[in-house]
Amino acid sequence: MTKLIVKNTEVNVVRIKGEDYICLTDMLRAKDGDFFITDWLRNRNTLEYIGIWEKVYNPDFNYGEFAIIKGQAGLNSFKISVKEFVARTNAISVQAKAGRYGGTYAHKDVAFEFAMWISPEFKIYIVKEFQRLKTEEQRLLGWSAKRELSKINYRIHTDAIKQNLIPVEVTPAQANLIYAN
Repeated sequence: MTKLIVKNTEVNVVRIKGEDYICLTDMLRAKDGDFFITDWLRNRNTLEYIGIWEKVYNPDFNYGEFAIIKGQAGLNSFKISVKEFVARTNAISVQAKAGRYGGTYAHKDVAFEFAMWISPEFKIYIVKEFQRLKTEEQRLLGWSAKRELSKINYRIHTDAIKQNLIPVEVTPAQANLIYAN
């Protein structure tokens, strides 16, 4: 789990099946007033965006059930929880997690749209902070990979010297001299 700090709001990021999911529950703390994720999820534009995202990335998405939900969007009586939405449509763009790091998480693409709902300024800052995090991760991964490659190559190099350049009949002191050269 990684944390982003966006406009003095701590936002958790987790990896699920190799993808980054950002905590909407944490992001909601940056919005003034009493708002809930269900308020965002009942918005027709939100559902259209999620539906298109699911069409592109989720072959198991239940479009029939989604069409029913989308048809109710915008009505005053319409409310749907993330758990119910996922259960009915087999969505992967949003997930509700229980437990220690519980909350509602969304794939980064969808989370950035949620950030826009909070405010355009918040969206800009969360995208900027997320990009900084990814750049830092790449830098660290690059250093670690180079280190591991050097370690492996050193072993290959010393074994090759031992097998091919040092005659069997030399003393350990002479072998050390050959290694040094």
